[in-house]
Amino acid sequence: MLRFWRATINSRNGLAFAIRSEQAIREEVVALALSLPLAWLVGATVMRRVELVATVVLVLVIELLNTAIEKLADRLTMDHDPQIGRVKDMGSAAVGVALVMAGVFWLFALAERMGAF
Repeated sequence: MLRFWRATINSRNGLAFAIRSEQAIREEVVALALSLPLAWLVGATVMRRVELVATVVLVLVIELLNTAIEKLADRLTMDHDPQIGRVKDMGSAAVGVALVMAGVFWLFALAERMGAF
């Protein structure tokens, strides 16, 4: 039980640090907060509503991982390193793919709600 408690505290600390230090994380937390009532309006079923919120959570998770990669890379060296730049670009690409995926899910749900399917 103590291990679980310590892991929970570490997770809370990591999320708090990410929110304080990264604008993108703050924006995605706001998007998550907005997605909760919007999913209720847009989603035609309970499962669709869960899926819509889950896609926003997934974007936040990937952004947290990308932020961790960037912080670690910056800790290794602040000098321009082409390989580190490519690693950072791949993390950014992962966030971009997740954002596109979330957007497609939301557009599909909106079309479904409007009777297009």
